[in-house]
Amino acid sequence: MQAAAEVARKSGDVALEFFRQGVTVDIKKDGTPVTVADRTAEKTAREWIESHFPQDGILGEEFGETRPGARRRWILDPIDGTKTFIRGVPLWGTLVAVAEGERILCGAAYFPPVGELLVAAPGGGCFWNDKPTRVSELADLSQALVLCTDERFQVHPDRGERWRTLAARSAIARTWGDCYGYLLVATGRADVMVDELMSPWDAAALQPIIEEAGGVFTDWAGARTAFGGNAIATNAALASQVREILGAVSPAKAPQP
Repeated sequence: MQAAAEVARKSGDVALEFFRQGVTVDIKKDGTPVTVADRTAEKTAREWIESHFPQDGILGEEFGETRPGARRRWILDPIDGTKTFIRGVPLWGTLVAVAEGERILCGAAYFPPVGELLVAAPGGGCFWNDKPTRVSELADLSQALVLCTDERFQVHPDRGERWRTLAARSAIARTWGDCYGYLLVATGRADVMVDELMSPWDAAALQPIIEEAGGVFTDWAGARTAFGGNAIATNAALASQVREILGAVSPAKAPQP
């Protein structure tokens, strides 16, 4: 956990310097924005990993995969929430996970603008700024704070309808999205976080964080995985009810090593 946390801090602090100064935006081939901050922060992370764990593979959002056959790999998102970052909104973070196959060994999520760090490993607990943290125990959906990244659900409109049903039954629905929403769930400040689309670098660090904080992390098919292309994170008390509303009712299964 400590190595992942160190990489997240180093990379995130580099991004924070750019955040304070402002950045020029480029558009990637897939139409999503990228900045020199994204690239420089990921390079910082890669350089640290290469110097300390030269045998490991690395999968990052900006520079792809190196050593794809390696037994262990690091999964990086230097700035999760680039659109937020570009607009000067401080709800972005740096995500680092270490995995063997689809089994996540540890995850770190660092939020430089607000000075918050989450680290977790299966069986080792989840820590928020070095103190143990837990999801909420709220069991009444009508009192819940539920979150999503983008309520438009442009790729899967049917999921948008289910989200709106969930939101209507809750006390508060907000789009405090990207990794920041998972921070709020893991620390008991929100109860549900939903994402229509997620890449492995978006989700890998968050799965152990939510689970070790006592929550439930699955994809929209109900499978316990960070590689399903989407995500639902809840506290344990609301898990079944939320997944029934969202249509994610398949039994959650652990990923294979």
